[in-house]
This record gives sequence, C-alpha cells and structure tokens, in this order.
Amino acid sequence: MLKRFFITVLGAVTGVWIAIAIGIFCLLGIVGAALSSTTVETPKVQKHSALYLNLQGQIPDRYQPGDFWQMIRDSEEQGDALVDIIRAIDNAAGDSKIEGIYINAPVGATAGGVSALEEIVEALQRFKASGKWIMAYGDVYTQGAYMLASQADSVCLNPMGSVDIHGVAAQTPYFKDMLDKLGIRMQIVRVGTFKSAVEPFMLQNMSPAAELQTRVMLDSIWSCVAGTMADARGISTAKVNLWADSLMSTWSAADIQRAGAVNSLAYRRQFEKTLRRNCGLKDDDDLRLITPSEYTATLKNHSKSDRHIAVYFASGDIVDTGEGGIVGDKVVPDILRLADDENVAGMVLRVNSGGGSAYASEQIWEALQYFKSKGKPLYVSMGDYAASGGYYISCGADRIYADRTTLTGSIGVFGMIPDFSGLTSGKLGINFCTVATNPEGTIASPFGQMTPGQTAALQRSVDDIYDIFTRRVAEGRGMPQDSVKLIAEGRVWPGGSALRLGLVDSIGSLQTTIDALADNLDLRPEQVCLYPEVKDDFLVELVRRSRSEIKLGGVTLDPASLRMMQTVEYLRRMAPVQARMAPVEIR
Repeated sequence: MLKRFFITVLGAVTGVWIAIAIGIFCLLGIVGAALSSTTVETPKVQKHSALYLNLQGQIPDRYQPGDFWQMIRDSEEQGDALVDIIRAIDNAAGDSKIEGIYINAPVGATAGGVSALEEIVEALQRFKASGKWIMAYGDVYTQGAYMLASQADSVCLNPMGSVDIHGVAAQTPYFKDMLDKLGIRMQIVRVGTFKSAVEPFMLQNMSPAAELQTRVMLDSIWSCVAGTMADARGISTAKVNLWADSLMSTWSAADIQRAGAVNSLAYRRQFEKTLRRNCGLKDDDDLRLITPSEYTATLKNHSKSDRHIAVYFASGDIVDTGEGGIVGDKVVPDILRLADDENVAGMVLRVNSGGGSAYASEQIWEALQYFKSKGKPLYVSMGDYAASGGYYISCGADRIYADRTTLTGSIGVFGMIPDFSGLTSGKLGINFCTVATNPEGTIASPFGQMTPGQTAALQRSVDDIYDIFTRRVAEGRGMPQDSVKLIAEGRVWPGGSALRLGLVDSIGSLQTTIDALADNLDLRPEQVCLYPEVKDDFLVELVRRSRSEIKLGGVTLDPASLRMMQTVEYLRRMAPVQARMAPVEIR
C-alpha cells in the first residue's frame, strides 16, 4: 500500500513537471514567434531630409538595455543616446541629403544631464559652421530643452506654450527622523568631512560642509547653462537670471517673445509648413525626418578586426556583481580582453558614475593598469559624474578629460551597516537570540548594535581603503599623497575646479577625447568601436514588447511599490564599504 502511494505521488509530481515543461516550451515558442514577427527595416536617408532631435526622454551616454526592474515599472524612458546624437550631427553636416536639424520640444519634454547637453551644444555649434540651418519648435521648453533649442537659428513657440527658466537647485531627502520613528539606526563610519553620502541617514538637515560644496557645484553648473543660453541668444547672463527670477514659465507666449527668448509664435501646423520649405519640399509633401539612432544605423561602423580605438562605456553604480551599472566581475574581464586584443590600439573609458563598491573600484583600477602595461594609451572622458568610485577607476589614466559641468572628485570612503533591532524588538516584538563560537561572531548583523571593537575594526578598514584610494590618485596624477588628501576629504568638484586642482588634464567632450587619442595613435577619429557588447535580456525584451501589467499573487504592482521593492533589494545587496558621492537630483 505504501509503495503504491509513493508511486502515485511520484507519478503526479512527474506529470506536473512535464506539464510545466510543456507550458514553458509553448510560451517560448509563442514569444519567439512574436519577437521574430517584428522585422526592423534599415532606415534610408532621403533627399531633402532633416535630422530630427526629439527632446523626449532621458539621454544616456549610450543605449543601455533596461534591467527587469526598469521594465516592469514602465520607466525605461530613454531617448536617443548621446553617442548617436553626436555622431549623427557631425556626419549630417557633410551629408547633402540632410538639409538641416529640427529640434522638437513637445509637451512633457525632458533632457539629459547638463554635461550631456553641453556636449550636444558643442556638436550643434560645429554643425552651424557647415552653413546649414537649425530650427527649433516647442510646445513647452523645459530648461534643458531650451539650452539646446537656444542654439537654433530660429526658435519658435506654440502661442499657448511656455519656456521654463528657473536656475538649478538640488534637493536631498534626509531620513533621520523617519528612521528614529521606525527604530532603525544606521551605524556609520567615514573618512572625509565632505563625504556627505551618509548624511541623510545620520542628520536631520544638511551640514555646513555639504551645503558649501553643493552651492559651489550648482553655481558652476548654472554659470555654464545660463552662459550657453546668453551667448546663443546674444544677450547678457544677467538677463537670463532675470528670466529665472521672474518665474518665466508663468509668462504668456507673447511676453516670452518680447523678452527675446524665442523668435516667433506659431502652431505646429504653421511651423511645419515653414520647415517643409526650408527642406525644399512642397506644402503637401510629408516631412522627411530621421532620428539620430536611425541615421547612425545607415552609417558604416568600423570593423573590430581592424586596428581601432576601444570606447568603453562605464555608466551607473559600481557594484561587485549582478546586473545593471558598472559590474566589477563583468567589466574586469572585458578590459583584460581588450588589453590582449591586438586590434585595440588604445582605449577611451567613458565614465558616468557617482561611485559605489570600493572593492569593485579597485579591481577595475587594476585591470586598467594591466591594459596600460601592454603599451596601450588609456584616456578617460568624464560625463555628468565621475566621482568617488567613478574617480577611482579614472585616476590612473594617461589623460583625463571632463566637461565644465562634470561633477568629480569625492575622494572619500564610508561604511554603513543598519541596525533594525529597534524596529524588530522595540516595535514588532521580535527578539533575536544569538549563540556564537566567538565574541565577534555576529559582526555586520542588521539585528543588533555593533560592539565598540566592531566599530573600531570597520573604521580601520575604511581608513585603509581611503589610504589606498588617495595613493592611487597620487600615483596616477603625479602628486604627493598629502597634497591629494588636502583636496580629497570626500569633496565634490566641478570640472573647471578639478582642472585647476590637477584632478583632470583638460576640459573637453567625449568627441574631444576620441580626437586627441586618435591623433596620438595616428588614427582617424572614425576608427573606433564601442564596448561592451549590448544585449537585451530575453525577459526584458518580452516585457518591453508587451508592456502588460505585472501582478504577483493577484496584486497589481504600481510604479511606487516597484520602486520601493527595488530600493530594498538594492540596499540588501549593497557592499558595506562604499566609495560613493551623495546622489544629487538637479532640477
């Protein structure tokens, strides 16, 4: 009887697994068919076309496949990648089929980081030297969109539209009071007076040091933004500041035109009529618009089997392992392969990161030193951020280029371990009983306070890493370590200040960096290949295509809940010792 019972159960279980396997294969077949049924035609550039810069979505340095969390909360709002935009603008200048550039700022328009905008402005200025026109139309010009649109020969605004010029500000949430109410205590050690990334967890308000460095950062960024707008419109920066101080977004379109912010007012239908004529088309012809990504798809890429410059994009948080960001155990093998690749003559490392894991930063730094040991030059191009761990992986380069608005430095280290005992024991009535073979057996447990010995040990570890970090900077920049420590302390520096302090070599864009390395290697700037390989995850691609609701246990997960889940998962996986700058959201 017992034997028959086990046979029956085993048969049932086997049947369930077979059914699941069949279901999975059917699902894969259906999805595969759905994906394969979507064919992508290679775009063609028609005569009398305009390069179309649609300022909607963010501007990543390079197209990055969204991770699963991004996909399920429907937040993969990437516009054209910076590298595609720059390449398209530069090639369009000499393309007889491209008549000019059309910059569009629709309702809900956004734009990328200020450094990315700065590099696009430079490309637009190079394009204007070709004698071709640039036209801009906006329903609503956000500040970033207007920074680009101001470069146009003609800036047009919808009669019911607006221009939002307000300056720049940074808002940082401080969680100390909330954590106290929850009974959560963050146990923190750090090196650096200005290492403010941990302040939100230990203070109620911004410290004087953090406020000082934030004000310096913002003043530098706004000087660039306002100066760019003023130069393009032929006005003073004082007038741009007057716009910002007067809540320009509330003005009527007529008042905005009278102030000189735009050249004309027209509905989109009227504007497109003028655009057709500028393209050499008839009034009833369809506009021939081609986006940067479509346009670059028509351009020939350099073969990786020929001698070339590797442009490696390192964007996001620096983590030891996992998916998304600068993943140490993936980036290191990539760099080692490039070092051993005879066709790679040199590398431009494009860094856009506020830092992260100190361990992963050191591993990447060492891999880059191996690359240099092969006699290959290494140049760094800094984007919006190259701070803390982002500077760590940059400091050993032969030359470092930064934009004026790049935020870099933040040479400092911190350690942070949460103590949830006040929540679990004090609020929820959950008590943890511990048995350990050694007195320090519970180190790094989130359900109890660290002992004085554990705190001292973590501080020693952070001090040691800080010493290594500043030594790496000193070696890479040819400076005494004591001099590095004077400008370190976790302080964040704008690009211009970093140049004066010797943290970077030149102010210049990604294209400037590529041009400089190509000249050094006696190569053409077009002889570049982009790394790492970009591949979409199957599940990510499935969700992107379907955009269906995500339900777990019959509960629909809204974007806010998903973001909370992602944050909890991120904190759970975060390395205890970090080389990271404080996140700053500039509005």
